[in-house]
Amino acid sequence: MRILVVNVNTTAAMTAGIARAASEAASAGTEIIGLTPTFGAESCEGNVESHLAALGVMDAVLGYAGDYDAVIQAGYGEHGREGLQELLDVPVVDITEAGAQLAMMLGRRYAVVTTLDRTVPLIEDRLLLAGLDRHCTSVRASGMPVLDLEAHPDRAVAAIAEAAAEAVETDRAEVIVLGCGGMADLTETIVGRCAVPVVDGVAAAVRLAEALVGLGLTTSKVRTYAPARPKRLDGWPFAAAAGASPSDPQTVTRHDPVTRAS
Repeated sequence: MRILVVNVNTTAAMTAGIARAASEAASAGTEIIGLTPTFGAESCEGNVESHLAALGVMDAVLGYAGDYDAVIQAGYGEHGREGLQELLDVPVVDITEAGAQLAMMLGRRYAVVTTLDRTVPLIEDRLLLAGLDRHCTSVRASGMPVLDLEAHPDRAVAAIAEAAAEAVETDRAEVIVLGCGGMADLTETIVGRCAVPVVDGVAAAVRLAEALVGLGLTTSKVRTYAPARPKRLDGWPFAAAAGASPSDPQTVTRHDPVTRAS
């Protein structure tokens, strides 16, 4: 089984870390391929960057020439999962929803610990849209920018662990979900501090993707995620249009979802 794990930002070092965490969570025989968008923001911490990420992730997947059995969007609270589901006929799993789904199996109430406060509304909206908000007691910000997870790891660990402890002690959370793809290495530290289950969205998404593939299940193509209606799409996909000048856009007409299962 081969799973594409697509980072939502353009920081290659973060893609490598996410892919490493995904590989550690994967079953024997599952190959993890990490993809980095060719355009977008170096970190996603707002609406503009999130919408750019949605396009960048779709472009990265469409530009991948090999076979694959499932796709994971590795961005917490980012837009774009729906577009991938419409484009592809393999299972698509978003780490935001995967983390919350597993957390609800482990306790009555869960909390999400994320990076900056400005990302909290995006995460709340994604959980609401997915119908996963009812059991979420809080989304707490650690105050650490995404890139500081690598630039200042010790400070980041302390801030995230403190936010998690506050969620457990003050918000009565029974499970903590790590609200950033780059937080995968923090699980043991937070478990030691809070003594509650800690769910990493990347690991959760890998296991859910494996289960969907193993069960022969994928996205329904009736109504919501049906293939796009045939029409002219100027400059799409970006991977195919990379060499075109603005005055000579590529035109692609897509009738069916992309098939990439091996």
